Amino acid sequence: MEEMFCYQCQETVGCTGCTKSGVCGKKPDVAAMQDLLVYVSKGASCVTTAMRAAGLPVKPHVNHNITLNLFTTITNANFDKESIVARIKDTLIMKSKLIEALGTTEGLPEAALWNGEESDFEAKAATVGVLACENEDIRSLRELIIYGLKGLSAYTKHANALLSDNEDIDAFIQRALAATLDDSLTVDDLIALTLETGKFGVDGMALLDAANTGTYGNPEITEVDLGVRSNPGILISGHDLKDLEMLLEQTAGTGVDVYTHCEMLPAHYYPFFKKYEHFAGNYGNAWWKQKEEFEAFNGPILMTTNCIVPPAESYKDRLWTTGATGVSGCKHIDAKYGETKDFSGIIEQAKTCAAPTELETGKIVGGFAHEQVFALADAVVDAVKSGAIRKFVVMAGCDGRQKSREYYTEFAQKLPQDTVILTAGCAKFKYNKLDLGDIGGIPRVLDAGQCNDSYSLALIALKLKEVFGLDDVNELPIAYNIAWYEQKAVIVLLALLYLGVKNIHLGPTLPAFLSPNVTNVLVENFGIAGIGTVDEDLELLL
Repeated sequence: MEEMFCYQCQETVGCTGCTKSGVCGKKPDVAAMQDLLVYVSKGASCVTTAMRAAGLPVKPHVNHNITLNLFTTITNANFDKESIVARIKDTLIMKSKLIEALGTTEGLPEAALWNGEESDFEAKAATVGVLACENEDIRSLRELIIYGLKGLSAYTKHANALLSDNEDIDAFIQRALAATLDDSLTVDDLIALTLETGKFGVDGMALLDAANTGTYGNPEITEVDLGVRSNPGILISGHDLKDLEMLLEQTAGTGVDVYTHCEMLPAHYYPFFKKYEHFAGNYGNAWWKQKEEFEAFNGPILMTTNCIVPPAESYKDRLWTTGATGVSGCKHIDAKYGETKDFSGIIEQAKTCAAPTELETGKIVGGFAHEQVFALADAVVDAVKSGAIRKFVVMAGCDGRQKSREYYTEFAQKLPQDTVILTAGCAKFKYNKLDLGDIGGIPRVLDAGQCNDSYSLALIALKLKEVFGLDDVNELPIAYNIAWYEQKAVIVLLALLYLGVKNIHLGPTLPAFLSPNVTNVLVENFGIAGIGTVDEDLELLL
């Protein structure tokens, strides 16, 4: 198989689609197996949706498997063809058992009935990819929904890891997946389903927020060290706080320090993790700088979720994966939900490595999640009423390697001194180490945490709406200039649209999977727009 078609992320070639190989590093054979994994997950979802309609129970492990399947296909999570093939096989076995429990195949589509052998996988994958749907607008909406569901699955998977489940969210994910196979659904039907995906996106973010804060406490204002210590270390990246907890527990007293990287930075804001003296600080920047930063770290790296850059051979033997992630040739650690993962191998490797090479020194401040901002509400409201704060600008989302993303650094630098940036996600690495000052003690960059913590930004907006007695969230002095890269950004966007937020600027490019007609719907109904020059957008947004 020599060609592929993938346009689920912002980097896709020519803002059209990757056809030879993914810019992310995904090869055509891996892309094909990911397409097939999504297809068999749709088939299994048709069965579970029929089971629920018949009043039959669907067990949690089934929900977890479908969620993990979708997470496995998210951008930069899994490049290991063998592990994806294994998930396809497991899903086909699971689906057969579900059909047996349902007791009938009547009304089930071909995806639910297909049960090919591994020798059939490549041929089948070639028929079920994105371009299998010929109608451009139907295809666009189906993919928008699927990418939203992938992002939602990331949130629910993290909640599941903390033994938190929501059957309604799982049922919706599966019902919506099944609906993307239904040729009777019109454009209007799919637009409605897209907004419903946003509704469950809000629910999914609330589920994860409750799981994280219920387990680790509410994030609080925290200074995070950027330098290094003299001990050997393990660098943990990704988003999964349960993995971090287990790693910190197992490294305690071993002489090995633990550092965060990229989206794991906000773990430092949770009170729970502050008891670990060997929790050293944050090392490096956004995900796309991995190759030079992982090289310099010297010790092993644990990737708990996306975003992985396929590793250089020089440090590949130090890269470990867990959960939905996978890289061929790298060691993988796994366990069932509720079980403790065994990190002894990565700890022993760390003991043989040199301490990290220092990249920078100093500290950065974060921890402005919803409860912390609510605690500052009086000061914030007074600053707005006095005119000290003219506008909030939501600059959440993803970072990326394209030069065009320097726009966000320049935009942050040129924002007037009476504006405050609200951020979550790795987009912050474009400006979180700039000296942008404060307004009456309120930092001009309020970091709510991971992209998983975007829920905080929604709650903060709704709280301000309540405090100022407004009827419409769009009446607030808040502008939205959001950077996107992958599918978690898609579910955040859909969640904001469901909450009624309008006039969101999305960059550095609009998604390739939006057809012209679907783009027009978003523009006309929600005021979605791309970005221009920094000066033009500053004038427009402020």
